[in-house]
Amino acid sequence: MPLHPWLAHTREADSAQWDQAVQAHESWISRLGELAPATVASTRPIILGGKRQNAAYLWEPDHGISTVHTKYYLPDEPGFWEASWYERGDGGFSLVDTARGKLGFLICTEIWFNFRAREYGKQGMQLLLCPRATPNPTAPKWVAGGQAAAVVSGAYCLSSNLAGTTPEGGDYAGVGWIIEPSEGKVLGLTSPEQPFLTLDIDLEEADRAKGTYPRYVLD
Repeated sequence: MPLHPWLAHTREADSAQWDQAVQAHESWISRLGELAPATVASTRPIILGGKRQNAAYLWEPDHGISTVHTKYYLPDEPGFWEASWYERGDGGFSLVDTARGKLGFLICTEIWFNFRAREYGKQGMQLLLCPRATPNPTAPKWVAGGQAAAVVSGAYCLSSNLAGTTPEGGDYAGVGWIIEPSEGKVLGLTSPEQPFLTLDIDLEEADRAKGTYPRYVLD
């Protein structure tokens, strides 16, 4: 949720803050046409079916915005009171077939539910998108989680992360990544010195990885 300060740093959900976050995202999302012909993948706070959700969306120049995943696994601890701010998503982890490739989302904590990455891989996923809000000191374990997700799914794993600090002392230094699908090699990391990462990748490499170890092993 990059378009408003982090909500879940307080234990009690604040309706005014929630409304401000929703409005901020709606305002900026309305300008995504300025980025065309790019496709934008991100998350936002939204109410679906009367429930507050942490939702992943895609914006495509020809189709506009569509909600494609709602976060199901929600932590609840200091700095990350997500289960207090949001309700669980619908539990769906379905592939999204786009002009940019076959995509799947694991939002932050969901990356640790590795069987979901494997399930996505069986659906033919080429790009696993993992937006996060994780503290800088824990970056190495999150990179390792991204590597494992890439290996078990046979897909490129791409992640962005919150940057900056919170009033409670949270330290978020980015550390996004691009990880290749065969061996889990880290192709690039972001940092305060390099906040943007752009690489050309071959989606057919993800297709080829599906037929090699450990992806081909049957459950």
